[in-house]
Amino acid sequence: METMELLFLFLSATIFFFFLLHFINLHRRKRLPPGPTGLPIIGNLLDIGPKPHESLAKLSKKHGPLMTIQLGSITTVVASTPDAAREILQRNDQACSGRIIPDAVTALHNHDAAVIWIPANEEWRTIRKALKTYLTHQHKLDTVRDLRENVMEEMLDFLQESGRKKAVVDIGKLAFAVALNQMSNTCLSRNLTTYESDDIGGFKAVVKKLMEVDGKFNIADIFPVLKPFDPQNIRREAKAAYDWLDKVTESFIQERLKHRESKMARFGDTLDSLLDYSEDNEADFNLIHIRILLVDIFIAGTETNSSTTEWVMTELMLNPAKFSKLREEISTMVGEEGKIQEAKILNLPYLQAVIKETLRLHLPVPLLVPHKTETEVKLGKYMIPKNTRILVNAWSIARDPRYWEKPLQFMPERFLGNLVDYKGQHFEFIPFGSGRRICPGIPLAHRVVSLTVASFVYHFDWMLPHAREEMDMNNVFGLTLLRATPLLATPSPIKLAI
Repeated sequence: METMELLFLFLSATIFFFFLLHFINLHRRKRLPPGPTGLPIIGNLLDIGPKPHESLAKLSKKHGPLMTIQLGSITTVVASTPDAAREILQRNDQACSGRIIPDAVTALHNHDAAVIWIPANEEWRTIRKALKTYLTHQHKLDTVRDLRENVMEEMLDFLQESGRKKAVVDIGKLAFAVALNQMSNTCLSRNLTTYESDDIGGFKAVVKKLMEVDGKFNIADIFPVLKPFDPQNIRREAKAAYDWLDKVTESFIQERLKHRESKMARFGDTLDSLLDYSEDNEADFNLIHIRILLVDIFIAGTETNSSTTEWVMTELMLNPAKFSKLREEISTMVGEEGKIQEAKILNLPYLQAVIKETLRLHLPVPLLVPHKTETEVKLGKYMIPKNTRILVNAWSIARDPRYWEKPLQFMPERFLGNLVDYKGQHFEFIPFGSGRRICPGIPLAHRVVSLTVASFVYHFDWMLPHAREEMDMNNVFGLTLLRATPLLATPSPIKLAI
């Protein structure tokens, strides 16, 4: 009898607890933006499919530009228009500058020193200053420009040989290798892979795994009580990849330290500069920060740049007239030199319009890295509690017909003659975010993608293995929005590099 009474009391307490949570949630939601009604415990999980950016875009049409969804125990406010994004990223930038750290990311040793995840505090400002001064500043980028151009010469040699053999090239994979060597030459004054390598020195598999697991639905993120158990083994998979990158980047740092101890000539690259900076500011910026920065650079600087390049080439191959128009612009700039120079292509209007239009249609990160409110904050007429997760659906904004004419069409011309860019001031187009949390790597990414695309277009015709109408334009959602199938094509050299 006592057992039955205890069971009855337990069930009553459990039911009371869930009803209490339900009524608390109802009270909170009166102050929050409207949103779809969710189910007990799981909330709106069934409303979010394998492509959350598309599901949330559809829901926002019914529930408004600021919308509240409940994912398990996590309340999330979603912004889906330029005005809603401006409210978060500009007008209330500081209050909304926190981060929600996915459980998979905690597998990275010292993840709390990563600029993308730490709060916007003094340590964060120190790291951002180091990045801006020693990696993305125009003068610093110009200093090692020749190294990046040498990378392109090596890539062109590979493609010319592939063309002579009539070999099919995986453009995304090749763009990844180019981006990796561009990044490694900027930071380390060395290549990290060859273009004949199947695994790109191991980097491609590791970065692909991290894009997959860090962007995967993780039940531990919506029910934090489950984090210690890692029920889907996501953190374990991420740890293997992060550990590999940790080991590689640590070896680069130790190798450079030994080089400096031997008093040999300096390289003058980003790693040298960061080590100098750490010696002068050891209390605020140390070898841990450098290692984590290198990990972030090799992850973000390779996958997003190569994915963007692959989508650019996809759109150009589907639109031969635009391909020809771009080649003509580049040819006029190159003239009799026969060689593309990085400094000369950064302001080519049509090239930059093509890249912008590709970013609009195929955002590398369709849902900006989640923000978190640091304090209670008023967004429009709604009060958002402290520690509320905030998502900005940049993909939805970039395809909204209220702001873009024929939004599903590839029309680079829309960016000619206007001032809209991706530097965070035009909220109808924010592929890299805005405000204090905007991606710090834009200047380097601008150069890497511009030089790679210009080289592909100027030097080669490309033959698809199938009709243009059969091109698979599906994408796969992860931390980045990747093509579902690789872009394969055979290069045909039209002008040998000098």
